[in-house]
Amino acid sequence: MTRAADDTAVDTLQAVLEAEQAASYGYGVVGAHLTGHREATAAADWIAHQRARDELGDLLRARGATPQAAAVAYSLPIAVRTGREAVALAAILEERVTAAYLRLVALSDPALRELGAQRMRTSALRAARWRGGTVAFPGLPASALGG
Repeated sequence: MTRAADDTAVDTLQAVLEAEQAASYGYGVVGAHLTGHREATAAADWIAHQRARDELGDLLRARGATPQAAAVAYSLPIAVRTGREAVALAAILEERVTAAYLRLVALSDPALRELGAQRMRTSALRAARWRGGTVAFPGLPASALGG
């Protein structure tokens, strides 16, 4: 792998790490507004994002990079005061994580491409569960679909 390709991979992994860190933070807000089965689901998703965050840190360290530290707080894309808003936030968080992993799929490293594809699938399925349905091209903004 060339140095430029490795630098691109590290930059992309850092961006994915940031998305996972933001999702971990956001799920703290999501879970605080839910009860019962949805609260348990949010807790499980929160743990999954923390594990993914830790694995990304390990990947970065294996490449000789220092994982970026998580922010103290993240700006949420929507205000959350109700359970319905918490569910909407969870879907948005998963969509953002899906989009971040999509960037890994574009790299030349086969292992990172596979990781990106697997994690995209996982986060797209979580988003569909929270949203109550799927979208045609998870991870792509509507503007990318042209039309």
